[in-house]
Amino acid sequence: MSLLTRMTAPAARHDVARLVATLLAGPPQQGGVRRKDFALPTGPTGLGTSAARIAAGKKETEGAAGVPDLYCPPALRDDPALAEEVNARLVAWAEEIGLYAGRLDRVRAADFGRLMMLAHPDTDEPDRLLAAGKCALAEWATDDYYCDDETMGSAPALLGAQLGVAYAAVDPAHPPLRHAPAVEQAMQDDPVRVALRSGFVHLSRYADPSQLARLHHEVAVLFVGYGQEGSWRSQGRMPAVWEYLAHRQINSFLPCIAMTDAVGGYALPHAEYADPRVRRAVTMASTAATLVNDLYSMAKEHRSESVEFNLPTVIAAEERCSPREAVERSAAVHDELVRTFETEAAALALTGSPQLRRFLAGVWAWLGGNRAWHSGSPRYASSSTS
Repeated sequence: MSLLTRMTAPAARHDVARLVATLLAGPPQQGGVRRKDFALPTGPTGLGTSAARIAAGKKETEGAAGVPDLYCPPALRDDPALAEEVNARLVAWAEEIGLYAGRLDRVRAADFGRLMMLAHPDTDEPDRLLAAGKCALAEWATDDYYCDDETMGSAPALLGAQLGVAYAAVDPAHPPLRHAPAVEQAMQDDPVRVALRSGFVHLSRYADPSQLARLHHEVAVLFVGYGQEGSWRSQGRMPAVWEYLAHRQINSFLPCIAMTDAVGGYALPHAEYADPRVRRAVTMASTAATLVNDLYSMAKEHRSESVEFNLPTVIAAEERCSPREAVERSAAVHDELVRTFETEAAALALTGSPQLRRFLAGVWAWLGGNRAWHSGSPRYASSSTS
């Protein structure tokens, strides 16, 4: 089942929440990025008091599709008008380049503009959010068109070749001159390649070369994950839990999270992003964010006739438990990852640069926005998994 068709927990008491509030509730103008109407709940102010203000607004309810409470921060803002503007621009762009032709109503209903608004609360500039949204939608379209939606032409036998050519739209190929026209024609003939190229061109208005190179790497890793899932499909094989969790680290929201600083208007130094300790924390957060998608899409995928891969399904197959038990165990995996990120990010923030502290706060905010989008989307308003 494609991402297009499958696509509130208690607030935690945590040190990173204090960082988020301190960093993102700062001056309204930083790095050229406007942040208007960004208000945290009322209450005590000052360093070390924001956790109390955030916790005051928590909501302890079970999410859509029977998803249990998850250990996750709340979304830091909700600006429906900004979300609507970004979503409208994103749908208009998809129509212009021929992406999801005949299916734009579903793209519009998915409301990816709202996801960008929720996940990147340190900017209110629609064009920055649109740049992030274009890259994200292009990556999801790659999955839909090439990997797991036969109605859009996906076929396991073609997957590797398609992903290889698609990567040239992200990190341009430079063939000898006599072959350059053929490469260029290939880039223009496929809406996914057009989308990938267009998204990266737009992002280059805000990202420096090192940030773009970082995203090139994360997309290449994402494509490896697409290929891994394709091999499972071609074999009709359900992976082991450990194998699936390793897969979810590379087939994840990490390319979206990696854009956090570019969208926010600052640059995390390459040495800090590449630090193994930072890499460990950020990849755990991105895995947790992707498991949120697994949990909220479980009910829809459970009705699919084809083999689907999500953590509850894999756990149920390996551990021979009920779907409900598998969902609970998956939620526990998510919570462990988020708690570990919380602890390790707080420690890293004590010794890292101001940019690293802001980036880690942005990742924490991304987790909250991602969960809020999933829990509030009509896409997941399905009956509970049993």
